[in-house]
Amino acid sequence: MARPPRSGPARHRGRGPSPGSSGRASSALPKEVVGELRRSAKPGRADEAIAAVERAAKLLQREDPRGAGREAERAKRAAPRSAAAREVLGLARYAEERWREALTELQAYRRISGRLDHNHVIADCQRALGHPDKAVALVEEALRDRHLGVEVKAEGIVVAASALADLGRFDEALAMLHRAKTDDEVGREPALRVWYVTGDVLERAGRPAEALAMFRKVARHDALAFDVPERIAVLEDSARRRRKRRGG
Repeated sequence: MARPPRSGPARHRGRGPSPGSSGRASSALPKEVVGELRRSAKPGRADEAIAAVERAAKLLQREDPRGAGREAERAKRAAPRSAAAREVLGLARYAEERWREALTELQAYRRISGRLDHNHVIADCQRALGHPDKAVALVEEALRDRHLGVEVKAEGIVVAASALADLGRFDEALAMLHRAKTDDEVGREPALRVWYVTGDVLERAGRPAEALAMFRKVARHDALAFDVPERIAVLEDSARRRRKRRGG
């Protein structure tokens, strides 16, 4: 069974330690992240924690999760109670597909910060660990949060729909996907991912013609998105075989 493309730090960084406005002369981290690290770091280790989180965030942007993880571990040792340190470490482990470690770190981030902006990533970890029911509940909680943006919620919808499909609840999965706000004329992230997962769920539900139409919709906006060319080729080949059998 093909897994839909996962949400992750490259696509969704939330508030966290992504380089942004300067918090101090030598830091590219947001001011609130720098302040949080200074407050939570062990005595005399604030600068070490800030520098490590900054390096980890940059490495994540460069798609080097292993290097990011090493820097994030340094940040965690210097500031074990920092939400930013736990967040960037969790995102690095998630990008490495080290689901259990990612889950531990992002749950700690959520507990320390009180934020739900990575519930969709936590949910995807639960799904990968074989707990799709927990994934759905986490996403529903995030969808009720008025502070989360449309893109964050769309990522959550993708995860929850995939989890419902894992449970064989295809109609509920499709209903979940309909909750995402997309524009048929504007094919950008996260709309492409919502449409892709809709096609995936339809195929898993035994509705290949509708799945093919949805994958073609993705391809109209981005011909090389995800593994859409391969999915279309397989479905078109299957359709030809079915027509040939009927004709024979």
